[in-house]
Amino acid sequence: MSHNKTAIPDDLLQFSQQVEEWRSSHPPRSRLPETLWATATEMAQRHGLHRAAKVLRLDYMRLKKRRPTGAQPRTTSPPAFLEWLAGPAGQPECVVELESSHGKMRVAMKGMALDWAGLLQAWREAGV
Repeated sequence: MSHNKTAIPDDLLQFSQQVEEWRSSHPPRSRLPETLWATATEMAQRHGLHRAAKVLRLDYMRLKKRRPTGAQPRTTSPPAFLEWLAGPAGQPECVVELESSHGKMRVAMKGMALDWAGLLQAWREAGV
């Protein structure tokens, strides 16, 4: 059974092959040239830091440190479906479900207000 999540994007796969070719033509533990690091950081911005580090066999923290300052994690598409349900009159009540490639979160609230913007921001930051 194949999973779409495990498929490696073509550009990342091609760059991975370039990195492997460079490694095979240099002594073990040689430093990667800056041009390869620059392309690796672009791949991390496009496809995610963890995925790029894993496919390219690079140190995650070194790749993370090389990201440009102020670099934002990759953006995801807006939700395909958003449903608003009105509850019975009385105490306010709501259920919010968030789903991303990093997992799912469900929040059920009854009778109190919640900082939704803060919750969404924390959810996005936790997925980095």
